[in-house]
Order: sequence, then C-alpha cells, then structure tokens
Amino acid sequence: MKFIGVRDFRNNSGRLWDELASEKEIIITSNGKPIAILSSVSESDIEETLKILRRIRAMDAVNKLQQQSMMKGKNKLSLKEINSEIASVRKGRTK
Repeated sequence: MKFIGVRDFRNNSGRLWDELASEKEIIITSNGKPIAILSSVSESDIEETLKILRRIRAMDAVNKLQQQSMMKGKNKLSLKEINSEIASVRKGRTK
C-alpha cells in the first residue's frame, strides 16, 4: 500500500491515477497522518463498493458507541433504567 502526501498528490495526480490501477489503494497523508484513501473501482462494482464502505462506517460508529457506553458503565443498566432513559429523552424533544 502506497502513502503519499497531499502536496505530492496535488502536484502529481496524473501519475497517481495511473498507479492506482496497480496499487489498488493509495493513502493520502497530511503532516504524516492519514486523511483519505483512494481506492480503485470499476463502473460495474461502484454501487457495491459504496454499500460496503457505508456498512463498515456504520459498524464502526456502533462499535464506538458501545465502547463509550461501557466506559461510562451504561452496559450495566437494567431494562427499567433503559426505558426510563428513553422516556426522558422523548419527553425532552419538541414536536
């Protein structure tokens, strides 16, 4: 997997598009930290690729929420406490 800085990407994007076919993925970095992934796709699989990426992002978000919940001790709430919390939030919403 190839890593390339933002400046190099901006200055040599044409060459990178050619390399993407063989590399499959290129990581774009800013100040040495990854900020984006370029991934090769084809017309025939773009919808499936997007679906998979979105599913992975959703799963990652759920995992992060679960970890935060566990760190706060929320994983030990009873069903009654959970329902009370839901009712409280719903009550606070404006219609």
